[in-house]
Amino acid sequence: MDTERHALIEEYPAEPRPSRPLMIVVSAPSGAGKSTLCNRLVAEFPAIAYSVSCTTRAPRGEERDGVDYYFLTKKEFRERIRQGEFLEYAKVHGNFYGTLEDTVLFAMESGRHVLLDIDVQGARQLRESLARLEPRHPIRRGFMDIFIEPPSLQELERRLRGRGTDEEKVIRRRLENAQVEMEAAKDYRFRLVNDEIEQAYRELKAIVLDAMGLG
Repeated sequence: MDTERHALIEEYPAEPRPSRPLMIVVSAPSGAGKSTLCNRLVAEFPAIAYSVSCTTRAPRGEERDGVDYYFLTKKEFRERIRQGEFLEYAKVHGNFYGTLEDTVLFAMESGRHVLLDIDVQGARQLRESLARLEPRHPIRRGFMDIFIEPPSLQELERRLRGRGTDEEKVIRRRLENAQVEMEAAKDYRFRLVNDEIEQAYRELKAIVLDAMGLG
């Protein structure tokens, strides 16, 4: 895994090292536009990179180990859990997914800002992990979290139905989850409402640039 990480850094060299690399955590209910906003941020700022997560599921299509995910066996994943190596992890549909501390730290020490697109449960776990780190640990110092909200649950439902890709039971489950997730918004330092995508992106970019000291 270390070889893959070094190769990735060499393939996509970072911009000049920032004074304090950030770990940017972004959460939102499904359908709130989180992926669109995060993808635009990464595309505009080469110094911001998605964190590469671990998973126990098999690779799909042209996915590459160390680029799309680190693909582990369940035995390897459980051993890393036992060793306390994950900042956060979860079991979803029978497979494990998680973020390794050393993956994030390596990227930050190379001069990159790390973006984590995770749900509220993952963000909660991550905060608990950070509380165990030294106050001046790079990950703890660079941590910032942002919650993206839909204008309303009614608008969220309209967007989910507008996709035309989910069955009714999936939409209902996503809406039920959204209610729980939005209750957790108060735990985030920054919150923004994605009513109109361009305005929401300007707000997200302003928050991140300010944290970088470029605002």
